[in-house]
Amino acid sequence: MLDLTKSYRRVLIKISGEALSGGESYGIDSKVLDVISKELAELNRAGVEVAIVVGGGNIHRGVAGATKGMDRSTSDYMGMIATLMNALAMQDSLERNNVYTRVMSAIDVREVAEPYIRRRAVRHLEKKRIVIFAAGTGNPYFTTDTTAALRANEIQADVILKATKVDGIYDVDPKKYPNAVKFDQISYMQVLQKGITVMDSTAISLCMDNKMKIIVLNVFNEGSIMKAVNKEKIGTIVAAIEE
Repeated sequence: MLDLTKSYRRVLIKISGEALSGGESYGIDSKVLDVISKELAELNRAGVEVAIVVGGGNIHRGVAGATKGMDRSTSDYMGMIATLMNALAMQDSLERNNVYTRVMSAIDVREVAEPYIRRRAVRHLEKKRIVIFAAGTGNPYFTTDTTAALRANEIQADVILKATKVDGIYDVDPKKYPNAVKFDQISYMQVLQKGITVMDSTAISLCMDNKMKIIVLNVFNEGSIMKAVNKEKIGTIVAAIEE
């Protein structure tokens, strides 16, 4: 049971597009979407203010497009539209779980989403609506990891939950090396120095400058998000070394 006197009160959850595709190489797995939505709905009903940033890698990966000869800016804008598609799918799934939501987009698509305005986003959160941030920062050359770091700081979230397919950060790839060692906690600077790709360097630097804690966890482990919000020991914490 969540204890709001001890738990995080406002969280931003970064969900990659790859996580939404489940076991497939692309697209959206409706079962995965439903599992995630049910856990987020439970958080919302417990009184936690929840914001989400979704990636678009399951539909389009900007860098991959650029390396195949596509203009990088064009490719990145296509990626922003892919995140909007995922955001609308997430919104539909959450609302089928009886949660009020708002999709806020960094590019203008008023027919399906509100424009991103920081004060309005905070007000939605205060009214216990789940806010889904789409279209990245609205600028090419920035990832959705950077978007998550930026939006988390803007809305003054307590923590970023990086929802992935692995249960934390390891010294080497645990899929390739069975003796890989998991970090319970690691500093921002260690992540940068070791070249750990849990989030891009811009996102990590932004979190380091503003002391925004990151928890990396496996979204497919049932109850993992709830445990993290309740400050139970789970995944890997990225924070200042003195913490």
